[in-house]
Amino acid sequence: MSITTLIREARQALSQGDLQRSAVAAGEAAKRAPDNAEAKFLIAMTLAEAGRVQVAIQALEDAIAADPGKAEYHAQMARLLTLVRRERAARTAADAARSLSENSDALTLDTIGCVYARLSDHEAALPLFERAVALAPGSVSFRFNLASSLGFFGKTQEAETQYEAIVALDPGFGRAHLGLSGLRRQTPEANHVTRLEQALKASDDPVEALRIHYAAAKEYEDLGDYEKSFAHLSTANAHHKKRRGFDLTADRANVAAVIECFSDPARFSGPSMITDGPIFIVGMPRTGTTLVDSILSAHRDVQSAGELQAMPLAIKRIAGTRSRLILDTETIAAAARHSPQMVGQDYLARARQHSGAESGIFTDKLPLNFLYIGYIARALPHAKIVCLRRNPMDTVWSNYKNLFATGSSYYGWSYDLMDTAGYYALFDRTMAFWRERFPGRVLELGYEALIADQEGETRRLLDHCGLSWDENCLKFYETTSAVATPSAQQVRNPLNARSVGKWHAYAHHLEPVRAWFATQGIATD
Repeated sequence: MSITTLIREARQALSQGDLQRSAVAAGEAAKRAPDNAEAKFLIAMTLAEAGRVQVAIQALEDAIAADPGKAEYHAQMARLLTLVRRERAARTAADAARSLSENSDALTLDTIGCVYARLSDHEAALPLFERAVALAPGSVSFRFNLASSLGFFGKTQEAETQYEAIVALDPGFGRAHLGLSGLRRQTPEANHVTRLEQALKASDDPVEALRIHYAAAKEYEDLGDYEKSFAHLSTANAHHKKRRGFDLTADRANVAAVIECFSDPARFSGPSMITDGPIFIVGMPRTGTTLVDSILSAHRDVQSAGELQAMPLAIKRIAGTRSRLILDTETIAAAARHSPQMVGQDYLARARQHSGAESGIFTDKLPLNFLYIGYIARALPHAKIVCLRRNPMDTVWSNYKNLFATGSSYYGWSYDLMDTAGYYALFDRTMAFWRERFPGRVLELGYEALIADQEGETRRLLDHCGLSWDENCLKFYETTSAVATPSAQQVRNPLNARSVGKWHAYAHHLEPVRAWFATQGIATD
């Protein structure tokens, strides 16, 4: 068998997921031709698919050294580097891939685009997704990436065209249905509920069905049919929770461990001389964090870096624990022995690799950073922290009806109303502790107050962040920047009160939540 035939055999086996056959063919090609870049590349890709990412990166370095002019090699290097959180190196590899991509295939273009999107550089990603779809219009995954990116930029009509093309190609593609439902407010004259009900009947994939249920729930809510909306959500969430088997035990333990750690002045103590002052926007998800991020990033001196994992990853790396989860009691205990200065340096090194955080003042709007406020306050003494507060009932309802990453362990509480209420109570307890432990460090900003007095609350926000007044902050919705969150369409409109008190439409379904909050001393009025 010739080298060419072996290479073709390895590629075909890799595309079919036959890693053993791919490894044998690529290995034989490399044995016969030790300098063959394609053989080295296919060995690297086989290792990556087998989960041996670090070894694959080393093998891929050999392939690039043998043939540095292949965009595909650099694109795959960039992808693998993002998997091991080496963002700066991933950016360099992506830039190299893009510079060589003039005659690239659709998969390579899409891969480069996904890396840029992962690095929050959606402006670089969008044209690559467009080129990928032009080359492979029948790929639903390429079209989905393009549609999502268009939506981030508020290009609603263009995004809708792409989502419709996906549904035509694959009527059961739940992410396209969900994306379509969120692009605009549905009306009796223009909606997709009939098609969604038909797609559900034909669906045999539980995750795709979950997404279609969420799309239907959103559209029925837009149409004012709250009973059908709740029926779709409760059915989908009950099934998904049963598959996941979630309970709040680990979250309760984490909150207790964080409070225990920072109750002892000797733990996670020591000076930090870091003068950088990023702005952290934290809180429960779906409480206005994206809105405040948009307001702040409209300021002439501020850029948005999006939702960074930099602080959780800095704590995990400093702790050195081998547990699978980013945050657990073992990691909290281990991190307490290290210095704030080390954490601050690690955080900034990670954050600065992302577009928007490369220079000047930037925002980090990962909501669940509320768990890390103690670390932030000590590691970054000049950082500003803003915590969004919203009516507890609206918070519970908004989280329950929003589909987060379906496989994520961090949002497992969102598939059950009482779990969501329980998580809110943990959040409330944590914020009460930070308020006492670090008085004045956190501005707790009410979503409803911001809606009622936009200018007054915006001035209070800017004062807390040490920023001068900028009229552009009142016109945040005029931004042309990408907004890569579920609130992407809402924040492109002026402030309105449509979401305030929305839970009342589902009051009888939410009565157990309201009653439980009363037993916990959490006001819901």
